Amino acid sequence: MAGALAESATLTGAHSGAYLAESGSNPDVELLYDINGLAKDAPGWFDHIMTFVGEYGLLLATVLMVVWCWWGARRRPDAAASVAALVWVPLAAGVAVLINVPIRNFVERPRPFLDHDGLEVLIDGKTDYSFVSDHATLTMAMGVALFLANRKWGFVGLVFGVLGGFLRIYMGVHYPTDVIGGFALGTAVALLLSPVAMALLTPVTKAIERSPRVGWLVRARGAQGQGVVPGARVEPPAGQRDLAA
Repeated sequence: MAGALAESATLTGAHSGAYLAESGSNPDVELLYDINGLAKDAPGWFDHIMTFVGEYGLLLATVLMVVWCWWGARRRPDAAASVAALVWVPLAAGVAVLINVPIRNFVERPRPFLDHDGLEVLIDGKTDYSFVSDHATLTMAMGVALFLANRKWGFVGLVFGVLGGFLRIYMGVHYPTDVIGGFALGTAVALLLSPVAMALLTPVTKAIERSPRVGWLVRARGAQGQGVVPGARVEPPAGQRDLAA
């Protein structure tokens, strides 16, 4: 009896030791295995869809939302400021990724599948460093900047950002902390630099608005005036707010 108990304890200890060796006793790695394990249990066709969504789909959907918001913003009385806020959406993403370049090169964190066995990696060719996640930075910067320009569609953009970060872990190409770092970086850039961006972009969009050739990019034809009394305060539509407010 004592021998059986000792053998059971030995096997339990060996199993625990193997798990700890796999996860490194690190919650970051443990959560990586838990989320990536969902990809192992899912059918192949579902993983292919999630790979496309995580790699391209969410970014494309966010860009289409920005275009849709731009189309409506051109008919607003404060069209120049509204369009300037939407222009900041892709610019915020670009600035955030540029800031991420030295961060990644400084940290030099390898991709998780290079250090940990048994991961279900859904996309090949990821040979650059892991921290901070570019995709998480991009999607969250765009989501936050869009939220500042348009509350309704911006909320959808934030959901896309969170989903995009989750899918980077699901695909086995990033640690959870890579994604959290991307969320923090994208949010910080979109929020902290927005006043400077609006101060620079709004005069540009106002100048474009006055142009007879390309003014339609800022204000739709036939939307000039819209019955607004000059100098009167115009309240933005419900659910919509621009960075100039």
